[in-house]
Amino acid sequence: MRQALTAIVLMAITAPALAQMSPLGLWRSVDDKTGEPKAEIRIVDNAGVLSGRIEKTLRKDAKPTCTECQDDRKGQPIVGLEIIRGGKKDEGKDVWAGGRILDPENGKDYRASLTPVDGGKKLEVRGYLGPFWRTQTWQRLE
Repeated sequence: MRQALTAIVLMAITAPALAQMSPLGLWRSVDDKTGEPKAEIRIVDNAGVLSGRIEKTLRKDAKPTCTECQDDRKGQPIVGLEIIRGGKKDEGKDVWAGGRILDPENGKDYRASLTPVDGGKKLEVRGYLGPFWRTQTWQRLE
């Protein structure tokens, strides 16, 4: 009985820490050139596949709609815009890959990988376009 109670207590203590090592939650994106906060993005799990939407823009000069988008998101409001589509956890790794990420400022759609770092407090977001890539580090808000 004592061992079972100890196991339950240990699981209750470690479960929140393990949950933080995922890209799920609310994140603040930061401009990789200026270091200025750009937006708050909520990443959720839809049946094992990631989806991320802009909840709030933080730049004063942010466009109200995605004028540069080339797909079904063209002309859609930036707030509420789905910028992350797809992506699943790689077996045995803390990396979510196979999805796409949109930069609404230039309309480019990149292959994406998301890697929680610093104990899940930060998210390394890498977008690939052919052999080239771009990396941003987002900060967890929740």
